[in-house]
Amino acid sequence: MQIDLTDKRVLVTGSSRGIGNGIAQMFLDAGARVAVNGSSDQSTRHAVAAFDAGDRVVSAPGSVAEVEGCRAIVEAATAGLGGLDILVNNAGWGDSSVFGETSEELWDRTINTNLKGVFFTTQFAAPALRQAKGAIVNFSSVFALVGSPGASVYGAAKAGVINLTKTMALELAPDVRVNAVCPGGVDTDMLRELAVAMSGSVEAGYAVLAQDATAMKRIAHIRELAGPVLYLCSDLASFVTGSVHVVDGGETID
Repeated sequence: MQIDLTDKRVLVTGSSRGIGNGIAQMFLDAGARVAVNGSSDQSTRHAVAAFDAGDRVVSAPGSVAEVEGCRAIVEAATAGLGGLDILVNNAGWGDSSVFGETSEELWDRTINTNLKGVFFTTQFAAPALRQAKGAIVNFSSVFALVGSPGASVYGAAKAGVINLTKTMALELAPDVRVNAVCPGGVDTDMLRELAVAMSGSVEAGYAVLAQDATAMKRIAHIRELAGPVLYLCSDLASFVTGSVHVVDGGETID
């Protein structure tokens, strides 16, 4: 079944590249209009041009790690789209560091980008979303669900996103539905770089990651994550709110 989101007004944070870029493309394919966000004017302009979707794509640059950046992103998106029906809080950042060696700088950057950004972007977008009876999807992670050495700060931030999702679902109900997704390994430039660093090639690295981590024995394509996101934003999920959707190929099965 093709999900139809014709003329829905969508903001996807962190959509100048990676998972967010793929999700933005699938919203466009479903007929939506999309505000593209990158941390800089240049990266955002480049992504907007690459979509080649005319006036169905607008630019909303800014860093979600700063409160004023969150405000600027939402203001640009709502002005460019004429309102807002859907917010996808995708933007994130993480770096590996064992608990005992984590610096305050790493803590602040990780928490600000992954948790503070979700909070304030949603706060600024809430009035427009209430008016539209809209939907929000927050990106958490499988690292929010299991312990992982080297990901203590990232995991804590993403676990916070899950609790925040549930609280937002209560506070914004019945006007706005709020759900979360927890992705596992997804084929992106970042994961490809990790695979090469691990095993010398993308294929070899993915084989190791998939064999050790997933029941499906492979890495996900971005569209396999974007599909659940579009579902949660559509009328097919009209009675779904406060939920957490794990999209990890079985990585976190006990």
